[in-house]
Amino acid sequence: MTPTLWIPKTGKQGLKHFNSHSTRKEALSLYREILRTCKAFHWCDERGEPWNIKLKCQARQEFEESKHEHDPLIIARMLVTGRDCVQQIQNKFNDADRKAWERIERDSSRR
Repeated sequence: MTPTLWIPKTGKQGLKHFNSHSTRKEALSLYREILRTCKAFHWCDERGEPWNIKLKCQARQEFEESKHEHDPLIIARMLVTGRDCVQQIQNKFNDADRKAWERIERDSSRR
């Protein structure tokens, strides 16, 4: 029997079926998104190690540790949490980038 996740207040249409193929596909998509996001970290930590390499290794380690999980609810929770964290980081980078460009434009117009 395929495990199901019931989403409240949506009735029968809200039932989402998880199988190993869709979960694997979603996990791979999340992992690739994390790797793309890591490229934005150009600076180094206090020991001189680039953050992007450090974050890629940490992401790989987390995915390796989670690969033996079989409970569909825990897997779904990990995927949702991971996706949310990546989205928050991307939003913060976009806001910081926008503010930097606004400051550059503001400073350029003063000259």
